[in-house]
Amino acid sequence: MALTRQQAVDFLKYKPVQFAKMLGFTKLGDMHNDWIMDMVMGKKDDTLQAHRGSFKTTCVSIALSEIIILLPRLRTLFMRKTDNDVKEIIKQVQNILCDPHTIYIVQCIYGINLKLSTQSATEVSTNLNTDVKGTSQLLGIGMGGSITGKHYERIFTDDIINLKDRTSRAERERTKLAYQELQNIKNKGGRIFNTGTPWHKDDAFSIMPKPKRFDCYRTGIYTPEEIQEKRDSMLPSLFAANYELRHIASEDVIFTEPKKGADPAIIEQGIMHLDSAFYGEDYTAWSIMKYVDGKYYLYGKMKRKHVEDCYDMIKEDYDRFMCGKIFNENNADKGMVGKELRKQDMRVSLYHESMNKHMKIVTYLKAIWKDVIFVAGTDDEYIDQICDYFEDAEHDDAPDSAASLARILYKKGKTEYQPLWN
Repeated sequence: MALTRQQAVDFLKYKPVQFAKMLGFTKLGDMHNDWIMDMVMGKKDDTLQAHRGSFKTTCVSIALSEIIILLPRLRTLFMRKTDNDVKEIIKQVQNILCDPHTIYIVQCIYGINLKLSTQSATEVSTNLNTDVKGTSQLLGIGMGGSITGKHYERIFTDDIINLKDRTSRAERERTKLAYQELQNIKNKGGRIFNTGTPWHKDDAFSIMPKPKRFDCYRTGIYTPEEIQEKRDSMLPSLFAANYELRHIASEDVIFTEPKKGADPAIIEQGIMHLDSAFYGEDYTAWSIMKYVDGKYYLYGKMKRKHVEDCYDMIKEDYDRFMCGKIFNENNADKGMVGKELRKQDMRVSLYHESMNKHMKIVTYLKAIWKDVIFVAGTDDEYIDQICDYFEDAEHDDAPDSAASLARILYKKGKTEYQPLWN
């Protein structure tokens, strides 16, 4: 039975997974139908994070094909990490467009036989394109390719963030620059749709729209037994990134399974520590700790700001929890921060730090870790930085501040101020 034009259009727009199954992609389901509909018909920039084996790239290839059919005058850019990564998807789009089922649907919509007018390893265009400029409907390009002077209504990035971004700050910055440049070639009214898997807290996903996240527990693609098999077959950090869409620092991770949720009132009259940031990439972190009945209750805040921009927040927490003292090292600033804190009526104890930072963290914070409980209101980022800490971690402000308090209270079983550095 022949489809009317509208039926054929609606079939592609609202039932893309049925279309995909006709083409042989039989493992897609309702979740993927929503993904493809958003890719094809969405209006705003968007981000989809999904675990390995979730068929997100398959969905992208279906969406690219449908855009070529339903929106033939639009120019679409598809970007992956390398040129070789691009070629396999461009080839898959070409195969979809040449499939007899696709040709039949196009015949129902336009009354013509669909043909590829441009078919190369990186470009696709069809006889549906009536643009007199002769620009291809779809161009695939690796992240290092030149996009100067090009303009597109639809831009798709897929897996432009990978293992290199996890291990190399330079690669993360390169990827961010490439993504930011896409904004310059997006035509008015166009959109960028990003798909992939996160690898590092500061990777390019940090500057993309907030992602819709589908980890291995949400999609239902894998059974619990299959998930456990994958977990057992790879390093913990790789499983966390690839299947749980979360970050753990490395196989040398020191702090695991943080305990959370204690009543903030329990740290009243505790002691406070400030780790100051001045310029650069560091964070200003401040911590409050109190030892109660064998447990070390910890509160922490962290801002990627100069310490001078944090004084009001620090003072607010100092007063709120009625802290007895705030400890601050004077190595870098010769005590200037301490003077400013005293002007705000805080009781300041300055000290000169002589202990290696890593040794302090792994000696004192590690020693009490099993008895540390974070109180409600602690920044998630503060906790994550501690749990992500390893010797060569880029950022260590939160664990350094917490370790400084742990050193004061270590093995004391008291709340008196007994700095171990004296």
